[in-house]
Amino acid sequence: MSLTQQYSNYTEENHKVWAILFQRQIENLPGKAIPEFFEGLKLVNFKPDRIPDFNEVNQRLKQLTGFEVVPAPGIVDDAVFFSLIANKQFPATVWIRSMEQLDYLEEPDMFHDVFGHVPLLTIPVYCEFLAALSAMALEHVDKPDVIDKLTRIYWYTIEFGLFRKQGEAAKIYGAGILSSVGESKLSVSDESIKYGFDVDHILDTAYIKETFQSQYFCIESFEELLESLPKISEAIAAMRRQLEKV
Repeated sequence: MSLTQQYSNYTEENHKVWAILFQRQIENLPGKAIPEFFEGLKLVNFKPDRIPDFNEVNQRLKQLTGFEVVPAPGIVDDAVFFSLIANKQFPATVWIRSMEQLDYLEEPDMFHDVFGHVPLLTIPVYCEFLAALSAMALEHVDKPDVIDKLTRIYWYTIEFGLFRKQGEAAKIYGAGILSSVGESKLSVSDESIKYGFDVDHILDTAYIKETFQSQYFCIESFEELLESLPKISEAIAAMRRQLEKV
């Protein structure tokens, strides 16, 4: 993609929106998000009062995990999306919501993409899983039914995953929750349904885009994600064989 982040084009209101959203979540997330998220914020050197410059972020990120953030026009198609991530390039929108849109957006903006995702891109094992899952999806972009199943894995881990060690309270690592003040409260509360991480269960569970999730899946470690890849691959291969018989 040839799109660039024209940093000088951001207005005073743009930076103010970032500052409001950033401060709100920094006050809201302690005790709810995993410690690695806060460590990641420091490692990429996000500032509370200004939108991150992708060039500055990438100088730090590439040294840590080899990943970089690349500007995207918005939601990109599956082939482009998975191709970029398989090559350790995370697509992020360059626009940020207006002051009137602080609490609701129909599609992800920079605050979701950057605040929610980028701090986790400092974790090597997380990045290894993300790149491998995307490479797997890239092999099946010609089969929408298969991509839908793999998107469920992505959705219930990278976007809306919870982390729960045995005997401890659930904590957030999914970017869609980290960037949402409402869902970050709901997801870890007693009001939400939480399951252990189970590949077959996730593959059979449709996700919700329009409202908060009705259920979440919890991992005990990021290694658990990496170790699940062979089972995901086997399940997808079996599904593809079934589809090709029809």
